[in-house]
Amino acid sequence: MQEYTIGQAARLLGVSPDTVRRWADAGRVATHRDDSGRRLIDGRDLAAFSVEVGQGAYAEEEEPYTSARNAFPGIVTAVKLGDVAAQVEIQAGPHRLVSLLTREAVEELGLEVGMQATARVKSTNVHIDRT
Repeated sequence: MQEYTIGQAARLLGVSPDTVRRWADAGRVATHRDDSGRRLIDGRDLAAFSVEVGQGAYAEEEEPYTSARNAFPGIVTAVKLGDVAAQVEIQAGPHRLVSLLTREAVEELGLEVGMQATARVKSTNVHIDRT
């Protein structure tokens, strides 16, 4: 069975190692120590916990109505506007997502660098929800 260090788990979950330590201290994810004293997380436990974390992405807000799944909440890092089309980049944890959409859609959503947004991936399309 694969085991993960706190740092490895943090990278996979897209959070800081301190966040994973706090979750472990609170009993949200089980850890054990190896012979050298490092805290490790069992691969099956981490897989189950990652699903729980992913499902809780909108725990404090009502999730918008949409048919698209696979939500990647993040921060807008770039907006490139053309005459008709636009390109929006979002950094969601370790993931960089790029969406090509109309300029009108970007303007209607009011997307700007630095604001929170959620990229939703469905098939080969990336949908952007303003959060």
